[in-house]
Amino acid sequence: MESAATAGQSPVELEFTQENVETALYQLYFDPDMESKNVAQKWLTQAQASAQAWQFCWALLNPEKIPEIQFFGASTLHIKICRHWGDLPAEHHEDLRTQLLSHILRFSSGPKMVLTRLCVALASMALNLIPQAWSKPVADMVRAFQPQKADSEGDPGAKASQDPHAHCLALLELLTVLPEEFQSGRLAQARRTQLREALVGEWAVVCAMLRQLLQSQDSSVKVKEKVLRCFSSWVGLDVPLGESQELVQDCFTALSDPGLFDTAVETIVTAVSQPDCQRFINVLLSLMPLVLGLYDQLKTAAQDGDMETTHGICRIAVALGETHSRVLLEQLDHWQEYMALVNMILFCTGIPGHYPVNETTSSLTLTFWYTLQDDILSFEEEKQGGYLQVYKPVYFQLVDVLLLKSHYPSQEEYASWSSDDKEQFRIYRVDISDTLMYVYEMLGAELLSNLYDRLARLLMDPQQSAVWQDTEALLFGFQSIAETIDVNYSDVIPGLIGLIPRINIGNVMLADTVMYTIGSLAEWLADHPVMLGGILPMVLRGLVKAELSVSSISTLKRICRECRHDLAPYAQDILTVSQDVLLIEIHESSQCMWLMQALGFLLSALPPEEILGRLHSLITPHIQQLDSLARQEPNPANKQSIVYILGLLSSLFTTLDVNRSADGLEEEDVSPRRTPSQSVQNPVVVVLQQVFPLIQTIISKWLHDSEVVEAVCGVFDKSVRTLLHDFGPMVPQLSEMLGQIYSTYPQAPALDLTRQMVHIFAGEEQHIPDIRSLVEVLTSTTLAIFQQGPREHPDVAESFMCLHAQILKRSPDLHPSAQSDVKALFYSGILSIKFPETPTAKAACLFFTEFLSRCKDMPSLSDVLQSDGKTLTETVLQAVGGGSSRSLMEHFSEVLLSLNRQCPALLSQWLTETLQTPGFPSAHVTAEQKHAFSQQILREQTNKRRVKETVKEFSLLCRGLQGSGYSEC
Repeated sequence: MESAATAGQSPVELEFTQENVETALYQLYFDPDMESKNVAQKWLTQAQASAQAWQFCWALLNPEKIPEIQFFGASTLHIKICRHWGDLPAEHHEDLRTQLLSHILRFSSGPKMVLTRLCVALASMALNLIPQAWSKPVADMVRAFQPQKADSEGDPGAKASQDPHAHCLALLELLTVLPEEFQSGRLAQARRTQLREALVGEWAVVCAMLRQLLQSQDSSVKVKEKVLRCFSSWVGLDVPLGESQELVQDCFTALSDPGLFDTAVETIVTAVSQPDCQRFINVLLSLMPLVLGLYDQLKTAAQDGDMETTHGICRIAVALGETHSRVLLEQLDHWQEYMALVNMILFCTGIPGHYPVNETTSSLTLTFWYTLQDDILSFEEEKQGGYLQVYKPVYFQLVDVLLLKSHYPSQEEYASWSSDDKEQFRIYRVDISDTLMYVYEMLGAELLSNLYDRLARLLMDPQQSAVWQDTEALLFGFQSIAETIDVNYSDVIPGLIGLIPRINIGNVMLADTVMYTIGSLAEWLADHPVMLGGILPMVLRGLVKAELSVSSISTLKRICRECRHDLAPYAQDILTVSQDVLLIEIHESSQCMWLMQALGFLLSALPPEEILGRLHSLITPHIQQLDSLARQEPNPANKQSIVYILGLLSSLFTTLDVNRSADGLEEEDVSPRRTPSQSVQNPVVVVLQQVFPLIQTIISKWLHDSEVVEAVCGVFDKSVRTLLHDFGPMVPQLSEMLGQIYSTYPQAPALDLTRQMVHIFAGEEQHIPDIRSLVEVLTSTTLAIFQQGPREHPDVAESFMCLHAQILKRSPDLHPSAQSDVKALFYSGILSIKFPETPTAKAACLFFTEFLSRCKDMPSLSDVLQSDGKTLTETVLQAVGGGSSRSLMEHFSEVLLSLNRQCPALLSQWLTETLQTPGFPSAHVTAEQKHAFSQQILREQTNKRRVKETVKEFSLLCRGLQGSGYSEC
């Protein structure tokens, strides 16, 4: 067939005729050339929107056409009815309905995709006509599909009318898509309510027919499956459960047919999960025996390893028990039935097998236990007591079941699991952990006592032949609770701490849990330091095992952080073991960083006279290795080793703070901190000064490698953040080195480190000259980059803007004083606003907000604002109008607010001049809308929220998104 392209006519010029549509469809489906397909697709979309589509769609539905063409015809009909309904005169409605019914009959034997599209089209038509022009569409549809009706149509093409089975399936398809089309349609709320009422009013007709088909011996499995799906579809309309009771009961009967089981489960779950069902308490109670009647089948399926059946029955039990737990709890006359349902769900929680390998059912039940507990605890105190008496024993059973389900398989079996199964099991245990933590709210101290007694029996009774999984599960239970609940006042924790050293940690999974349990008790140990002596040796034994890397190091870090003031007697042991494992490199790089942080906490709390010696002892081997690497010629292997060692130092200096007696001093608190030993230099500073020449050597060789430069800056950045003013002796050397680094090869980390130094030392006179010299070097070098074109350096632009925002905020006298430099800085901010990278534009807005706030005090800034403020206004408006991400609108609004505070008269002039340009900042906004925006901005000098809303609305208008679904994004 000749394609549109070879016919010598571009598709956009072709008439929308049946022949041209068919040609384009062949091109779309069968032409191998993607460009031809795209052209055809675009033209076909236009064809569907054309007025001619009402005519050519019927010709495409000719029985002799291929299914793809028929499908396009049916889809076109749906699109026309759905989107262009107003184009069809009312007098054609009846004819359209007749034709649609006729074609549905004709296609009832297939193709299925064409039949479904035709059904959706008729459903869409019904929704347009209900209730005024078509009061009872469902009754009419059912009547139209009666065999005698089809014969009386006299349509020779309606072959399906001779096939009652296909005929029945077509009607069910139509009735299924009708509610679905209603749910997916974009309708006003009033219209949605009107349509729902009209459809629900016809539910009795549908329900009676579905029951008849489901009960009939003549109905095939396919018909019954379609009946169940149709019921599910109507349930979505909130049809009254009171009118559907018998049909729901019929669905339970369908569960006995293996071919219908999955669909019947889905339908029952959908039906009983409707919150509106709670109005029909008697119906819910009538369903209870039906659900309980599945218990024997559930047990048999669990015993046989029939995962699909257990899964399905569990879903039904949970749907009823969870959705309606409160209302069923309140039916005191039926408490035994509900208790039986709860026990059935408990059986599902404890289904035999390991999740997810042998069973996938137990996880379905966990939210039920949350819901039931919440409902019980929401009753007033007097009622609650009665419920707790009944349900507490159930929750103790639940704890037993959950601990059993958390058991690892044997090591051999676990080794055979796929990585995906292991990950799913890990997540499952997290869910169990969360459930246990939640259950603690109900069971309280009794739960911890229960766990402790069982653990004590396991570990103290030589007659107990417990497997390691039993011990691990009980510790897992303790840890789950201790991680989030304050157990400091529990009287069983001392006993638990006494038991832990008795545990043989030969098994990796058990050892991991032992470590995490100790870690979860770190705060308790800080209050009871006498217990550290029995616990620390276990942690240190774990530290030398690579397979316990994460758990042992994270636990040691928690102990060093929480208990550091009581660790002096154990410091030597901790340092010796840690140094050994660091030197033999048995742990991953990230864990070694954690270990160094732990040692930083430990060293911080030692007597001042001991710290430097121990610090030297710890880092000397690494410094020696670094010195050796620095002497060698640069190569990739050396680089990774250098970055690693610098990372170790950074991690150590992050937490090594001899002046911080307790956590909680915020980074932003830069008030001078002086200690009695002020004359003694900070040990970190001593070390940094000693290794400074070595670091300079590394920098000289690796200056052009951003990763090494970042690692070097990281060492000083972490140190200055931790030491704050104590870092002062390093300022001269570091300022000089940063200036040399940056002027030779500008990189963002140098700017970020300088910003920290400005932040800390802006108020200290002795450091101002060094920092001023450094800022001058950084500024002149960066401004040169901006003159050449900074587009390739968004990170440098971002850090430069942040640096100068910090300077203006903390120490404006460090700001350039020469008018030419201020002007150049101003324009570097303008360029940064235009960067597509969001962080860079955000940093530029921050800079201008600080810049504008200083204008009244600094004439050099004010002069540049007066001469160039219009450019800033224009740049911000361009960004608001679509030039920048919508996520930045709040930051642009702050710049406009600052402009209005500093120079309202000039801003008014600048807004008028820039916005009078046609099409600026967008063709989507009118002159009136631009004027209204200007007035709203100029009106506000204090209300940030209102300016933000004004800018956001104007931005949406500029982007043509006002009122669209995207406006909420």
